[in-house]
Amino acid sequence: MKNKIMFIWLFLFILTGYSTRGTAQIVNYRPNFIVVVTDDQGYGDAGYSGNDRAITPNLDNLAKTGLRLDRYYSAPVCSPTRASILTGRYPTRLGVFSWGHSLRPQEQTIASVLKENGYQTGFFGKWHLGSIRSGQPTSPGAHGFETWYAAANFYENDPWMSKNGIPVKLEGESSDVTIELALEYINDIKDNDEPFLVFIWLGSPHLPHEAEDYLKNLYPDEPENMKNYLGEITGIDLAIGKLRSKLKEMNIDEETLLWFSSDNGGKFPEGNNGNLKEQKGTLYEGGIRIPALIEWPNTIRTNSSNVTASTVDVFPTFLELAGVNSSDAAHPLDGISLVPLLEGEMNSRPKPLGFWSYPEIKGQGMKSDEIIMNYQKVLAGDMDVKDLNEGLLNTPDRDYPGLDSYPYPGSLVWIENNWKLHQSGESYELYNLSEDPGEEKNLAKKFPDRVDHMKNELSTWQQSVVKSILGKDY
Repeated sequence: MKNKIMFIWLFLFILTGYSTRGTAQIVNYRPNFIVVVTDDQGYGDAGYSGNDRAITPNLDNLAKTGLRLDRYYSAPVCSPTRASILTGRYPTRLGVFSWGHSLRPQEQTIASVLKENGYQTGFFGKWHLGSIRSGQPTSPGAHGFETWYAAANFYENDPWMSKNGIPVKLEGESSDVTIELALEYINDIKDNDEPFLVFIWLGSPHLPHEAEDYLKNLYPDEPENMKNYLGEITGIDLAIGKLRSKLKEMNIDEETLLWFSSDNGGKFPEGNNGNLKEQKGTLYEGGIRIPALIEWPNTIRTNSSNVTASTVDVFPTFLELAGVNSSDAAHPLDGISLVPLLEGEMNSRPKPLGFWSYPEIKGQGMKSDEIIMNYQKVLAGDMDVKDLNEGLLNTPDRDYPGLDSYPYPGSLVWIENNWKLHQSGESYELYNLSEDPGEEKNLAKKFPDRVDHMKNELSTWQQSVVKSILGKDY
């Protein structure tokens, strides 16, 4: 049925003389969307990025046939990045300051918007934005996903997940079992009249690194820690290969946009961030510049891009492609639509990107399986639900230390295309990323006027973020 609808749409384009805005043809029907996010994969953790130790033929092929985003940014840790993808807003606005923080119930997600506009929605993998219990305001179901298998945090092989609120034990390699769940769902719904939105958030290569033997054996000359780490990278690669192959077998690959990225930079000593400075948890490039690939066969021209892009751009991009007016969003969006980039018409980002590490307490460190095992105790009446780790919910009505007067605490970054300003207290660093991606040459003293300009913009942005934290844009 969907292929017939697509043919009718294309026929109407010909009759009406429709022409695209750019060199790549963005067809006028609502595509399927798949968002794959890995956990702690570094910028240099694949063959296509110059890593000759990693066996990643499928990611390498995806980079060759799709669109490679070489300047794609996330938050420095996982939960904030995931919140930004779902909402199109900076995670600090949402009270998601660090890992283990829950997404506020009043936030609007891309899943809820597309569901209201006829999309089928499914979630599979690491949630880490709140509850994995049914009926709870921070669960995947409450944020727009009709079907969900959610791990509460990072997970390894043979994981436990919550199936729409019911704990289930799964068997298989971490990435493969998650892809299989998503493919089973897609196969069941692909012939319905409505398109679908599917999130696949993998648990690898987050530590502890525990690759299956058949993956470790691919790296006989590596030390044990790297056998496990690189084995998990190859496990991701094989899962992506299976996903792409099955979409083609189902004959829906050309009507499906696949968006792949990590959730933050790699973590040393195993993670590889290429020539970028520092690692996960920092605002240097190694912490926030991540691998990202987009595939939409026969629609996106084979290409790579140095245009600055971000996880906040997923929401508005999908809105435009789905034909939903972005002005209908419940809250102001920070991201921009990348449709012009997909069409080959965007040479630079029209608005800057801001990052703020507000010094807040972290979430509780616990493996996903432990959380779900505790959930089973709650269901059995052997544990009080108040003792269950469901993440920190930072609602607007709580007290936020340091936000009663300016300057606010923490470290910040402001990126205007090739220029990047770091601020920590009264200390400033300025880098030209086109010439110095490794952030080795601080140009703050050489370009004081640029520092002042970017500092003023950063201050204005930060004050708007504080208003959001306090709930003033709801």
